[in-house]
Amino acid sequence: MIAFGSASMWGDLRRVLVRRPLPEDAAAWADYGWRARPDVAAAQAEHEVLCALLEEAGAEVLVSEHDPGNPDAIYTYDPTLVGRDGAVLLRPGKEGRRGEPEATVVPLEGAGVPVSGWIDAPATVEGGDTVWLDETTLLVGIGYRTNESAVDALRAVFPDTDVVAFDLPHWNGVGEVMHLMSFISPLDRDLALVYPRIAPTRLMQLLAEHGIEVVEVPDEEFETMGPNVLALGPRRALALAGNDETRRRMERKGVDVSTYRGEEISRKGDGGPTCLTRPLLRV
Repeated sequence: MIAFGSASMWGDLRRVLVRRPLPEDAAAWADYGWRARPDVAAAQAEHEVLCALLEEAGAEVLVSEHDPGNPDAIYTYDPTLVGRDGAVLLRPGKEGRRGEPEATVVPLEGAGVPVSGWIDAPATVEGGDTVWLDETTLLVGIGYRTNESAVDALRAVFPDTDVVAFDLPHWNGVGEVMHLMSFISPLDRDLALVYPRIAPTRLMQLLAEHGIEVVEVPDEEFETMGPNVLALGPRRALALAGNDETRRRMERKGVDVSTYRGEEISRKGDGGPTCLTRPLLRV
């Protein structure tokens, strides 16, 4: 059985790594910039529902408890990037997360996913700033979490990949994360969910050149993580509950949308369904 390979954002999700919220995490909520202290029991209940939805969609869900005491560790998309050859350990721009890539090695190797490379200083890269547009095109957002050195570093670990970089908006500054995936989520080979008002012009042009139609997120649902949607497969998506107009717009384009409640695991830590999952295998 193939254990890994996910140089795609929209293929059928078959294996995924998640990290359960732990009691030790809650005490550090302010240090990590969360909006409020998470309720551990409620967070764990929300996370269990999330895992059940992933399993119902056909994915094998691998649950880890690595890096206790770090509330951001539940956002497993950020510390690694999985390609055809294995996992690349990234180097987060947020200093409190610098230990996460190494902490994921044990659960990754336990899942049969080898480490195929790593990012060294001075480069910083967070997974939320990386988007596989297709199997050979990796989009990278340059901002406060991922720096310019990341482009050459990613080209070195993915030598057969076209790495395309875009500058990210300042938005609310260094204290509030703005990832590339804050405003774009692929839904299919030819469909993407985008908040275009802050998307780089070159990104919108690139989508058009690739024949990718855009579903626009309305203004009022951007800051509630409307654009942050996890593709479970082509035109099958998992979204944070509450962004009803975004959901309706996706459904009008033939997307089957499931939702989960994320008051504790998403809204307090500003991490949507893509952030909460590290896809290991898509087909």
